[in-house]
Amino acid sequence: MAPGKNNPHVKYLRRLGGRRFRDQEGKFLVEGIRFVEEALHSAWPVEMLVYSQKITEDGRGERLLSNASNRRIALLEVEEPLLKELAFTETPQGILAVVRQRSNSLEELPDTGQPALLALVDGVRDPGNLGAIIRSADAAGADGVILLKGTADIYNPKTLRATMGSIFHLPVIQGCAAEAVMDYLEDRGIKTVAGEPRAARAVYECDLSVPCALAVGGEAAGAGEAVLGRVSELARIPMPGRAESLNVAISAAILLYEAVRQRQT
Repeated sequence: MAPGKNNPHVKYLRRLGGRRFRDQEGKFLVEGIRFVEEALHSAWPVEMLVYSQKITEDGRGERLLSNASNRRIALLEVEEPLLKELAFTETPQGILAVVRQRSNSLEELPDTGQPALLALVDGVRDPGNLGAIIRSADAAGADGVILLKGTADIYNPKTLRATMGSIFHLPVIQGCAAEAVMDYLEDRGIKTVAGEPRAARAVYECDLSVPCALAVGGEAAGAGEAVLGRVSELARIPMPGRAESLNVAISAAILLYEAVRQRQT
């Protein structure tokens, strides 16, 4: 018999929807076949899969459950209506995973032997925008993403969905103090370039082929003074059209891909 709403496991899963409990437990939920596959293929510890009969109706879902079972990951089957209550999307695919959080630090950022490329995010509060920035950083081959205090939670379900699995591909360090981050970057000779609409130089006039951290700020106010007061360079994205501004995730992608372009020429 499948567990009901009052089952301790089910109650626990519900509580993981809140940030305070997530952080207290050091765990979070991911949802959907592809996302759960990404989690299983990563180095992140997966503790449990929660699924409904729906997931067993195709071979891909069956293989996913078999893989988890072979790795001795706990499996919990629930009725479809209950899984819909636990899920965060309107049309869930029938599977959730409980994954243990990973706490990365600045000192753990990889040394690839290539000029460093980092994304520095200051005060972006929209989870969808933050997830899209992480996804773009992953696609651009960045070495990591640094989130300053006041930025959205990477384990928010909306952030996770917007990363499309990129959360498992590169280090994301959150809750960093601006002064500590700027000290770290300066000590390692990493140039900091911040997007700024009023900057004198366009981004393609800046040298992004050297080790650099590309900074973007909150949707309304931009990066804070603690960052802007210490950056190596300000760069604007030319906007010859009539739009007043660009979405912060789009801006981050443009900065990252200008660095990619310069490093490929």
